[in-house]
Amino acid sequence: MKFLHLGDLHIGKRLNNISLLEDQRYILGQILDIAREEQPDAVLIAGDVYDRTLPPAEAVTLLDDFLTALAGEKIPVFLISGNHDSAERLAFGGRLLSEGGVYLSPVYDGELTPHLLEDEYGTVAVWLLPFIRPAHVRAVYPDAEITSYTQAVQTALTQAAPAADRQVLVAHQFVTGAFRSDSEDISVGGLDNVDRAAFEPFDYTALGHIHSPQQIPGVLARYCGSPLKYSFSEANQQKSVVLIDIKEKGSL
Repeated sequence: MKFLHLGDLHIGKRLNNISLLEDQRYILGQILDIAREEQPDAVLIAGDVYDRTLPPAEAVTLLDDFLTALAGEKIPVFLISGNHDSAERLAFGGRLLSEGGVYLSPVYDGELTPHLLEDEYGTVAVWLLPFIRPAHVRAVYPDAEITSYTQAVQTALTQAAPAADRQVLVAHQFVTGAFRSDSEDISVGGLDNVDRAAFEPFDYTALGHIHSPQQIPGVLARYCGSPLKYSFSEANQQKSVVLIDIKEKGSL
């Protein structure tokens, strides 16, 4: 099963007070061309869809155009909110959009529901975990000891019981050891770190939050990186999207 993994679109971002909307329109058009050529079984969008919680109208229109085009190609889309997004605004209309093959992560309430896809190897369960903080999870599990981001993610993922032979997770968190860029929100002291062991049960974890494309050592998890360069520290990076082919369990 082939997935097109992207994230950290930051639609509506301004750099040095210059709008990047036309650059983003161009790059999303390039991603659409890749999707049409490769015909993935699904597109995974790993958060920070917008650059701020109240995006400008032009940014909302651009995302609408992009998702509508993917739906027109009959390519399912699985999208989660990141720390830059308003989870409530991004989830609006999610139940209606799912009828057109666009699946949005709801506001985190402790429940995780798998979306099941079929291919010649069997079933793949796609799980959507929006960006969460320890306070979000403590509100659902008041009796649990949740003082760190690792404990929060591990507790949230207890709801992701195996629902198929192959398990795919879309998440937006900072995994310990990942290389950061200047354009990301930095937590003082690394308090937002999540240990990579939290993602070991999954055959692939499509990560967002870090703008540098990179593989997480020791687990089948990857940051696709942002599709555009959003800081001088990214000047020499090669930006791209990630195409993942998950065959039999544990095989990429």
